[in-house]
Formats: sequence, structure tokens, C-alpha cells
Amino acid sequence: MKKIAIEEAFATESLIDAWRAMIADGAPGEPGMIQHLGRLINTNRGWGAQVAERLVDLGDIRVGEMDANGIDMQLIAITSPGVQVFDADTGNALAAEANDILAEAVKAHPPRFAGLAAIQPLAPKTAALEIERALGLGLKGVMINSHTKGEYLDAIAYRPILEAAEALDTPLYIHPRPAAPAMMAPMFERHLEGSMWGFQTETAVHALRMIVSGVFDDFPNLRVVLGHLGEGLPFWLDRFDRISSRGRNATDAYPFWTAKRLPSEYFLENIWMSSSGHNWDPAVRFVEEVAGEDRLMFAVDYPYEECKQQVDQAAGVKVKNPEKFYELTARSVFGIT
Repeated sequence: MKKIAIEEAFATESLIDAWRAMIADGAPGEPGMIQHLGRLINTNRGWGAQVAERLVDLGDIRVGEMDANGIDMQLIAITSPGVQVFDADTGNALAAEANDILAEAVKAHPPRFAGLAAIQPLAPKTAALEIERALGLGLKGVMINSHTKGEYLDAIAYRPILEAAEALDTPLYIHPRPAAPAMMAPMFERHLEGSMWGFQTETAVHALRMIVSGVFDDFPNLRVVLGHLGEGLPFWLDRFDRISSRGRNATDAYPFWTAKRLPSEYFLENIWMSSSGHNWDPAVRFVEEVAGEDRLMFAVDYPYEECKQQVDQAAGVKVKNPEKFYELTARSVFGIT
């Protein structure tokens, strides 16, 4: 059985250099940068050094890891926090360079790599044009590393990005990053701002904002992908619907819940999920039961997760249709031939 892993990360040397410069300057306006990336890109030993080496590799190391663990293809995207921590011009330039580099790697390894485009949401119209350009290069969708300077895709300013994604029928993968500054303090106190808790919490908030604000009413054909089994949202759908129904009868108390339908309806029509870093049988089976076998795809979260561990763990997952989980749904959602 073939395996496509759909949430696999990379970074360019230019991007890492720009992150280092930003951290050295104190990362103004981006408090999560130092905690999240400082340990990774400013170390020359241990786990951080291994991850940093593998992030920039789009060749022998990556393919060797895939071969050793039975991964036929990676769907690769710029790692968190991507280019969104920079000003608009810097982010646009770094995104375009990353897309060119990734497209070349895909061409060099056509059976093994596919890619998602990076964009800088701070320049929404330029980002929309970059989506179209990147798809022309052969990339298969767009990666958004959640919030941009504390703002989310439900904001009116980002409509050009959503319009482009819907018009081009290309999926938006919303990937975690350190929480927005307003959410940071209580997480920092116990080092929970990263993948332990903060990543999925912040990204779940992003998706919920899009749902309750009516984004999917305005863009009914928009396709969003969430990693990590939907960032926990499938476990809450029943409660979301009940509370949303209450809110409809108390609009004075919930004036910003403008969506016309129940949250679960949007979730089950507009959102797909990957199992990245969460290939644990009870959780995977629950999400499949809630969302259906056509909305869940396999992922490793390389190089942050250990490829062998995630593949071995996924081998014990009792999904209804393994071929869909490992390969066919990813081909359908991302147009991978």
C-alpha cells in the first residue's frame, strides 16, 4: 500500500537566516519566535540540530528517511512560523523564493515530492497572485501558518486570499505556530506554548473564528485542511452545535456569531484533516467516525516527529479504508496524480 504523508516541513537557508536576525533583534511583536525557534535554529547539537539539518534538505536525507520507513511521497510546506513574522515586502520575497526552491525540488523528485505554496498574508492581493503563480509552478495548495501578527483569516482584509483559493479550487492548509501575543502569558509560565498545547489550541481558535463568523457562508466552496486530527475540534462538535443554537436565541449576547448554520455543518463540509503527530488508534478512529473516511489523511509531521515511530504507530490504526487514509484522499484533495 502506498503512503503519502501530507504535513511535512522544510525551510530555506534564507528563511532561517532571516529568523536568526529577527531573534537577535529581540523579535519585536513576535514573542513566540524566541521560545519556539531560538532553541531550534541556534543550537549545534541534539534534537534541534537534527531538525534544522533536515528542514533545509530536499534531497538525500529526506528521501533516505522516506525509503527507510515506507513513505512513497511527502507533501512538503514551509515550516512554522513561515514568512508571516516579517514585514510584507520581506515576507513576499522569502515566500516567492521558497516556492521556487520547492517547485524545483518537486521537479527533481516527481514521484516522491509534492508541495504547498507559502504566502505573506500581510499583502493579501500580492499573496493571491502568488497562489496563482505557485500553482502554475506545480504546487498543490497553500500553507498558512495560522495567525499573522495576531490576526486571522476571518478578517475582511484577507478576503483576496480566500477569494483566490476558492476560485482556483486549491486547499488552504492552516498549520499551527506559537500563539498570538494575547494568548501567550499563561502558556509561557509552564512551557505550553508549543506542540504540547499552544499550537493546537491557537489553530483551533483560528478555524473556529472562520466557522462562527460566516466565512464559509461567503466562500461555500473553500477547502481548509487542519493537521493533528483537526486540532481537537472533532471532539467538540456536539457541544459547539448546542452552544451555537443557544447563541442564536440570544443574539445580543453573541453578536459576532454570524454564521447561518451549525458549526458541525461547516466542519463536515469545508474542512479536511491529517493525522500528523497523532497516529494513535483510539483518536484516529474517533475522528474517522465523526468526520468520515473521506476527510482524514495520513501525515508524519517530519522532521519534528520521528518518522519510524509515527509510521509504526499508524500501522496499528484500524481505519475503515486504509487505502483512502494513506493515499487516495490526499490525491483527491490536493490533485496529486
